[in-house]
Amino acid sequence: GDPLPSTLEHHAGAAIFGGPMSANDPDDFVRRETDWIAVALRERKPFLGICLGAQMLSNHLGGRVSFHPDLPAEIGYHPVTPTERGRAICDWPSHFYQWHREGFSVPSGAHLLARNDGPFPNQAIQYGTAVGVQFHPEITYAQVNRWTTNSKHRLILTGARPRQDHLDGHFRHAGAVHRWLDGFLGRWIGGASGPEAAPVRTHAAS
Repeated sequence: GDPLPSTLEHHAGAAIFGGPMSANDPDDFVRRETDWIAVALRERKPFLGICLGAQMLSNHLGGRVSFHPDLPAEIGYHPVTPTERGRAICDWPSHFYQWHREGFSVPSGAHLLARNDGPFPNQAIQYGTAVGVQFHPEITYAQVNRWTTNSKHRLILTGARPRQDHLDGHFRHAGAVHRWLDGFLGRWIGGASGPEAAPVRTHAAS
């Protein structure tokens, strides 16, 4: 129920993080938050969507958020490969942390920045100064511990890695991921992640 700002004039940018809900849920707050992305796009301010936030961005731009027909999950550290466009922005680590059962399509006018060979190939998209990532670059060791403990029932889903793999994977990959995030955020806030303007979308897809 908190009000959302009508302008980002006094903000450097905005981010929508993940959550247990779906971008397709009919709840009023999901629809309001998805519609609100128009503010960032209209003002061409940096916008970052992480997991749920990326799916909201895709929905807003007329894309599609959906389950894979076989209903797998992508949970744990998984390989991610940048596209040529993604490599032009920054260097990417080999793996990112995932925790989702739905994926998003690449909307018209958006560009694919990263993909993988799993059931959810679209891993990062760019639309002007807006970027959406399916993975969780912000994850900490404490969060990995908490998520794999409090939501351990998710770890039996097809495609979910065993809990120990999450912890071992964090020690192997988190340093590179956090260095990527530091570099990416600097370029994103500075506008370098959006090399050209994109058409402005002001309404969420129906």
